[in-house]
Amino acid sequence: MIAADLAIDVKTAALLSTAFAFPYALVQPLLGVTGDFFGKTRLMNVCVLVMAAAALVCAISTSFPLLVAMRIVAGLVAGGVFPVAMALVGDLVPINQRQVAIARLLGIALTANVLGASIAGVIGDLFGWRGVFGILGTFSLAVSLLAFFAFRNFTQPKPPPFNRAAVVANFRDIFADPRAKVCFGAVFLEAIFIHGLFPYIGLLLQSVGETRASIAGLLIACFAIGGISYSLTAPYLVSKAPERRLMLLGGILAGTSLALVALHFPWQAQMAVYGLFGLGFYLLHSCIQVQVTDLSQTARGAAASLHSSSFYLGQAVGPVIYGFGFAHGGPEPTIFFGALVVLGVGIMCSQLLRRRT
Repeated sequence: MIAADLAIDVKTAALLSTAFAFPYALVQPLLGVTGDFFGKTRLMNVCVLVMAAAALVCAISTSFPLLVAMRIVAGLVAGGVFPVAMALVGDLVPINQRQVAIARLLGIALTANVLGASIAGVIGDLFGWRGVFGILGTFSLAVSLLAFFAFRNFTQPKPPPFNRAAVVANFRDIFADPRAKVCFGAVFLEAIFIHGLFPYIGLLLQSVGETRASIAGLLIACFAIGGISYSLTAPYLVSKAPERRLMLLGGILAGTSLALVALHFPWQAQMAVYGLFGLGFYLLHSCIQVQVTDLSQTARGAAASLHSSSFYLGQAVGPVIYGFGFAHGGPEPTIFFGALVVLGVGIMCSQLLRRRT
């Protein structure tokens, strides 16, 4: 829709995803350190406020460069919200209860993803892409004000004063754990070959004769519903199966679902495929997140930010890789290759990631 309105190519418009994700990835370590020393809830409030302002400017933008600039601004601060919330869970919840707590946090975020994706598609059909940004900005502004009042009486231990030597020591402590490279590398590949596909869902739907933006939004919502299914069943799954088996199962489900996307089923059948896709992804991804919160006891904000940085760097690269693959090899071989990589990630994590005793 943006491509048609601003008279640009669809692959160029898809780079708006990269414009958001790449700066998100680059500033994550800085935001993680800021959260550890500045205060996590305070940082979250400021970041949501800036995101709201950027979205409102996007709603009135008349040029693609301004749109890109505002998505860059939003990407620079977006990493101060969910990754910081995940680090906050690490601060407040002991390790033996943390996977269930993170699953609940994911459930809340994924419910928002379901509503956001489906409602955005409907708004796009009714009011165009500007309406999507306008409502996003207005809603985010309201949330930032509510959060300011909600967190006023929330007490946490006073963060330590900023110390450059302590920051360096914290990052050294994180990478001293051999799991760090596996965790960060795994989520980088996940993001490339799973989330990197999302900007092209509308384009893939055109191959089965479906052009409505609301249907693309519905499929992304089904992906999130799969994640919600995981968050609801997480307590049972964690009690019945070891973490390594959950990671392997997640990789198998996500890889298989991605391969099914390449077969271009009717969109009604794709709803089930994307639901299974989301279940597999979040089953694997949340297990990795638990490992990340255990990399350092003193710098969880920094560890969570490095995790998120790796993920969004992959999400920034993903649309470029898929765009290149679609142009030179075709959608089907490119997606099948991505499915093999995702399966390999699940196998690798199940073999190499073990909690510290």
